[in-house]
Amino acid sequence: MDTRYFDYAATTPVDARVLEAMMPFFSERYGNANSLYGLGRDAFRALEDARERVAAGIGAADPSEIIFTSGGTESDNAALLGILTRVSPNGGAHLIVSGYEHHAVLHPAEWLAKHGYELTVLAPRTDGHIHPDDLRAAMRPTTKLVSIMHGNNEIGTVNDIKVLAEIAHEGGALFHTDAAQTLGKVEFDAVDLGIDAASFSSHKIYGPKGFGALYLKKRTPFETQARGGGQESKRRSGTQNTPGAAGFARALEIMIEEMPVEIPRLAGLRDQLIDGITSSLENTEPSASTGARLPNIAPLLIKGVEGEAMLLQLDNKGIAVSTGSACSSGSLEPSHVLLSIGCPPEIAHGSLRLSLGRFTTDEDVDYFLEVFPPIVERLRAMSPVYARMFGSSAS
Repeated sequence: MDTRYFDYAATTPVDARVLEAMMPFFSERYGNANSLYGLGRDAFRALEDARERVAAGIGAADPSEIIFTSGGTESDNAALLGILTRVSPNGGAHLIVSGYEHHAVLHPAEWLAKHGYELTVLAPRTDGHIHPDDLRAAMRPTTKLVSIMHGNNEIGTVNDIKVLAEIAHEGGALFHTDAAQTLGKVEFDAVDLGIDAASFSSHKIYGPKGFGALYLKKRTPFETQARGGGQESKRRSGTQNTPGAAGFARALEIMIEEMPVEIPRLAGLRDQLIDGITSSLENTEPSASTGARLPNIAPLLIKGVEGEAMLLQLDNKGIAVSTGSACSSGSLEPSHVLLSIGCPPEIAHGSLRLSLGRFTTDEDVDYFLEVFPPIVERLRAMSPVYARMFGSSAS
């Protein structure tokens, strides 16, 4: 059975055009970019060419502002730890992050809080956005770094990063954003946004896994986290992944080229899914539906049904989705993202995230809308939770 894939926010397949751009660097142009002989110089030129193309794609002022990494998680960790430990080596500085960040931001923030830094976790409002007034109120004289994600990976809301960065700068702080989900799906210009650092991930845009980038604006203080051979201008040691760089650069170019057509197409499919599900099933609603949103994420709350049960039933029908609940990873706790916007735990357990992508078709959406309502009705008929919540086992 072919899989109907609705989990593009988790990862994407490598586009054939991206793979084609990468292939020569595996077995033909395989040199180490730090070697002085011909093969090495060729790899170095390819690496720097990729850096220039990525810089152009994100609107960086200079290619030197791009640090290639192993992915979004490393980029997030490097941004928080690298900036704060340089600005305030002995602790004491204040860090602000949002409450619905990816754990690649939350966990290093928590580590810093245990090692002498002050931490404020700023809650988004119920509309799923970080509001400027809330950030302004959280700022302190000691605030040195603010990290707020551009687009949320679970509910799809997009924050006004330009305004938030201005508030951080007014208070004397630097600003970092995790842009893994928005790259190629929302207009992104680092200079126009006024940010100091940003994190990106290749496998979210049809590039290879295990590759990403950290944008670090010139003169942004930064303490190297990976020491060794001094690669990436001494900011991230380790032999550079030339195939990954070539693939990431090509993937980003394709995303930008196809945005004018792809963004409205995905937004239409997203709305078709949300409207179709909420109209055919009672006690079902989008978990975030107002304000700026990513075009490819349809976040749903299916009340009275466990997200994991829906995921497994859909898998049996050849459909791959994600649930906001962490139960599928061994935890019974509902999504921290949904809890952060005030969603009650008993409702948050019924979350489902459908994320669309380049290879999603109208037929895929039609199939989902055909298969999904009967699954929910069966699960609700067996659910004492649904009967207790709504007084009936039928939807």
